[in-house]
Amino acid sequence: MNGYNVAVVGATGAVGRTMLKILEERNFPVKRILPLASSRSEGQTVEFMGSTVRVEEAKPSSFEGIDIALFSAGKDVSLTLSPEAVKRGAVVIDNSNAFRMDPDVPLVVPEVNPQDLYKHKGIIANPNCSTIQMVVVLKPIHDRARIKRVVVSTYQAVSGTGLEAIEELKLQSKKVLEGEKPEPCVYPHQIAFNLLPHIDVFDDTGYTMEEWKMIRETKKIMGDENIAVTATTVRVPVLNCHSESVNIETYEKVTPEEARRILSGAPGVVVMDDPANKVYPMPAYLSGKNEVFVGRIREDFTVPCGLNLWIVADNLRKGAAYNAVQIAEYLVRNKLV
Repeated sequence: MNGYNVAVVGATGAVGRTMLKILEERNFPVKRILPLASSRSEGQTVEFMGSTVRVEEAKPSSFEGIDIALFSAGKDVSLTLSPEAVKRGAVVIDNSNAFRMDPDVPLVVPEVNPQDLYKHKGIIANPNCSTIQMVVVLKPIHDRARIKRVVVSTYQAVSGTGLEAIEELKLQSKKVLEGEKPEPCVYPHQIAFNLLPHIDVFDDTGYTMEEWKMIRETKKIMGDENIAVTATTVRVPVLNCHSESVNIETYEKVTPEEARRILSGAPGVVVMDDPANKVYPMPAYLSGKNEVFVGRIREDFTVPCGLNLWIVADNLRKGAAYNAVQIAEYLVRNKLV
């Protein structure tokens, strides 16, 4: 095939716009691009390959003749339109949590479990942004020493919520600096100069759905239900890039030196770990990068086989759009679409 007809659902949102940008950057073999969004966004335009393209309303008939559909429009849209896209012959790569834990739907990070793509039945789930960057780092260590337990605390940027949250952080920061009291709108509390230990909704266990996503998705992607995972997810006043403090306990001992060596050769991972010279991953400097960055690799002396890691990645790119495009590239390369 000379090229593929590609639809991007949610094309006017932060992730959708990033998907279009990455398709262009990666020179993905696009024959025709179809940006789709809600009826409210119909008639808007997006840029692709030097052209201005009109956004159309996403509806079942939109997917006639589409080969690959990248979804970034939320769970309800995915549940409604993904089966319609598949019915019309498209392969769906969905960024919502609509299908992630469906046993018949592969949940894929290409550096970790690309083999699961061979089992797809038309829909492939893109994992949660925080889960993606964590498992890219954990998988090489798991292959070497088997991970027994993971304790992760996240520091998640507002871009994970969308364009409105980015603007809210900017506006609130300006108001605080001018001595005014900001009114929260997107979040339940002020986000400027604050931390919110509250991402998604709480359930009766006291955990949020974001935390359960990390717990459950990690096991599915890594292909090991025996890994014990616990998470605390926090929204921070950072525009872009999620950061994570990750503590792991392994069955076999891995020294920090060996971990650095393993991770330095791992696909999609960049080791930035020289604290003596103030070298470690920071979100302010890594926005726009596709890789996952890891540093502060050190032994946890409270257990016989433990490590601490600090992981940072662009959540709009590797945490969403880039991972989805990588999946599409794998499908094309292996004739799975």
